Amino acid sequence: MEIRPILSALLRNKTGPVLVAIQVALSLGILANALHIVQVRQAVSARPTGLEREEDIYVISVRHLKQGGHEEQLATQRRDTATLRAVPGVLSVSETSQMPLSRSGNYTGLAVDRKQTRTTAQSTSYNSADSLVKTWGLKLIEGRDFYPNEVPEIDITTSDDFPKVGIVSRALAEKMWPGQSSYVGKTVYFGTGDKSRSVQVVGVVDRLQTPSAQIGETGEFSIITPARLTGNEVVSYTVRAEPGQLERVMKETEEAIRKASPSPVVMRTKSVTEFRTDRYRADRALAWMLVTVSVLLLLITASGIVGMASLWVTQRRKQIGVRRALGARRIDILRYFITENFMITSTGVAAGLLIALGLNQLLVSQLEMTRLPFGYLLGGAVIFWALGVMAVYGPAWRAASISPATATRSA
Repeated sequence: MEIRPILSALLRNKTGPVLVAIQVALSLGILANALHIVQVRQAVSARPTGLEREEDIYVISVRHLKQGGHEEQLATQRRDTATLRAVPGVLSVSETSQMPLSRSGNYTGLAVDRKQTRTTAQSTSYNSADSLVKTWGLKLIEGRDFYPNEVPEIDITTSDDFPKVGIVSRALAEKMWPGQSSYVGKTVYFGTGDKSRSVQVVGVVDRLQTPSAQIGETGEFSIITPARLTGNEVVSYTVRAEPGQLERVMKETEEAIRKASPSPVVMRTKSVTEFRTDRYRADRALAWMLVTVSVLLLLITASGIVGMASLWVTQRRKQIGVRRALGARRIDILRYFITENFMITSTGVAAGLLIALGLNQLLVSQLEMTRLPFGYLLGGAVIFWALGVMAVYGPAWRAASISPATATRSA
């Protein structure tokens, strides 16, 4: 089939083809970037925390209304820990200052030298009197866990004591000492200057996300220090349950703490799965919104192509009848309209690729998005080419089915 007659017909009536091409271009530019954002958001929300089988882990926050002094609080914490460990289905218990993905936590600047004027990295600090490595199932890639004699008992209201050892995440270690093959034995300083506190690294875990779980390497800048602290109104314990026993264990541990406590107690439990759901709720909402917009764009574009193709068929009934009378077959008429639509769609696709790249450049510069992969551009082009063919097929088939007598009589 010659392209020149089709192009000549399009140039004589440019308004409709131009509108369809513009619609395809805008839809492609938006669709490619929307799907890219959805993929990025899904990848972010699926990032591992470093916790093994996090669906079996939860935190129980306990507030005893009658606390007492330092020694009494220490005794209460030991009693609560023993009570939790005695519940059937509990595999491990650790006191903890905060939780990954909880969106609420403390951060501190770390340095490799007291003489620095600025800290090297901003890290979150997990504090525990027990083994978070065991309870959370963290993967030690170097060094060891804490020894019992390395866990000081500190009253935060009166004491200025501080842990002497720590376990860092791989991401934090590589940031603090880039290019090193080993990190155990290194000294990290909490802050800078003469009053900064030094901590010796005794272990490195593969990964451990922060409470905020920021995007990028900073989302895994974490350090664990050992200490049993008193002076806080609320003490949190993280618990690992046997697989499939989480809900039962959560209920029974609450009942056990209440029965064991001589004074009224206020408790709140929350699983890591719930933390993940809350942390990425906005990301999932954005993804669904973009998917909905993408589907609507495809439907609107298809409707526009169908409507325009139907209008062209109506306007060309006499022309179609004459061509049929001169010997044109149905396949010839069908191929004519599909080729015509493919040319219009291709023009829109070419413009849409430029729009997609331009929009992505804006997102990269303003929102720190990643570059749009070539696959999204190619996939978007294929989708709209296929959409154009499928949308025009119905009107084109109806046009090919018009008999010469009917077409010329109705013209």
